[in-house]
Amino acid sequence: MNLARFPRRDYLTGPTPVDKLSRLSAYLGGPTIYMKRDDLGGLTLGGNKTRKLEFLVAEALELGADTLITCGAIQSNHCRLTLAAAVREGLKCQLVLKENKSGSYDPHASGNILLFRLLGVEKIRVIREEDSGDAEQVMQTLADELEVIGRKAYILPLGGSNPLGAVGYAACAQEICAQSWAARIPFDAVICPSASAGTHAGLLAGFFCMNSDIQVVGINVMQKNNVQKDLVYDLAQETVGIMGGHPGLSHDLVVCYEEYLGPGYSLTTPEMLDAVRLLARTEGILLDPVYTGKALAGLLDLISKGVFKAGDNILFLHTGGLPSLFSSARIF
Repeated sequence: MNLARFPRRDYLTGPTPVDKLSRLSAYLGGPTIYMKRDDLGGLTLGGNKTRKLEFLVAEALELGADTLITCGAIQSNHCRLTLAAAVREGLKCQLVLKENKSGSYDPHASGNILLFRLLGVEKIRVIREEDSGDAEQVMQTLADELEVIGRKAYILPLGGSNPLGAVGYAACAQEICAQSWAARIPFDAVICPSASAGTHAGLLAGFFCMNSDIQVVGINVMQKNNVQKDLVYDLAQETVGIMGGHPGLSHDLVVCYEEYLGPGYSLTTPEMLDAVRLLARTEGILLDPVYTGKALAGLLDLISKGVFKAGDNILFLHTGGLPSLFSSARIF
């Protein structure tokens, strides 16, 4: 797996830290929990999409694009970081935002909506809950409109989650293995939110190509296992393929837990609220309510059920998303 052959932009300043969560681990009575701090990695307020964007934006520049177009939920972290990458590269950026419930888009809201304005987004197109059509169609329409006036757009998928984007998390798997070796910490499992699947699939593909036995455990935050497991598997297979890895990734390696999704994507659960408060009050680390809050709630429950043992070393991937915490003050 020679990832140096892929064109890449440099948005990270180096490997993101791995912090030992000693107080949380002691509170739980084991296992020993560590945190991979991808919330601290590059671009505006950090987050996991940065790793994907290093590869996707490199391709956009090679193709001569002058505008990035992508989509996401109303408070999309992926949209924020894509916009930040565009600013870094001197490109324009247009966003397609899809309402999760009717009337949820407020152009004067805080969180990522504020940052979209501050970073100078060129255009925001909102898909209301009652609107027909999907985000992919709207993004293509925006790209076609730009082509008519002599501009060239590059469309990034939801979450940056295609095989090239997932290579960013195959690279992260390499980074985790190097940190594990240097610190002499044999990680038993990596826990991550599983949504558009690029992070989950990239880690799985990366560890598979390195013959690592570190398990990747996804906590579903978007959809149920009947969709999510195949989504992760198919993307991991494609990612292994473009990296030149050997075929043979087993579907059994895809581990997803759907029990912590609650009523749906971005919708609150009591367990998520408790998990966010617990980490804040034991480690002084903040989680977002959409992704990492639900992922930690899942991890805490799995520990309580004995899925992870007291002697295990668990690495929790902090994927960022903090602006959405500040747009959700009322739920806390």
